[in-house]
Amino acid sequence: MIRPLVWLAGGMVAVLSIAACRDTTPIAVTKGPSVADSADQVLFVAHYFLSTNGIQRGDLTADTAYVLDDQTRFDLRNAHVKFTTETGAPQGTMDAKRGVYNTRNQILEGWGDVLVKLVDGRTLKSPHVTYNQITHQISSDTTYTITRNSDSQTGIGFTSNQTFTKFTCVRNCGGNFSVLLPEK
Repeated sequence: MIRPLVWLAGGMVAVLSIAACRDTTPIAVTKGPSVADSADQVLFVAHYFLSTNGIQRGDLTADTAYVLDDQTRFDLRNAHVKFTTETGAPQGTMDAKRGVYNTRNQILEGWGDVLVKLVDGRTLKSPHVTYNQITHQISSDTTYTITRNSDSQTGIGFTSNQTFTKFTCVRNCGGNFSVLLPEK
């Protein structure tokens, strides 16, 4: 009689251990290699001053920064930039889900719902924006929309100076804006 009880007890243990090993939570699998795999360093809440010829022209922050290429390229997550004039006066801001800043050529690129806000109230929305820190030019080769109050301008690709006073649309340029006519 003891033998069947031992066998039954042994069978119960085996069933319980199989049930306990079964996990209902799916394992998260990343798709392919990640930038974190090749990063020299990973910074959380990164802060970087953008300067030209020793003069601060901006303030760059990000939730996460992956430092690459011997500390010359920063791959950023949730990037935010405050642009300033040479005297420190605010010019505008740029927000992007992802950014890359290259210290060798001083180019900052933003991807993913890029939003540029100027101090005069204009906003630029685009999937991708490039800022050249040396020439102080902002450009894109993809769709964009610029709005100010009820006025708007759209197109594909543009080049502009930092204050958007010299703006050139590349193609499919259009818009909806008011024009003030002089009185006679």
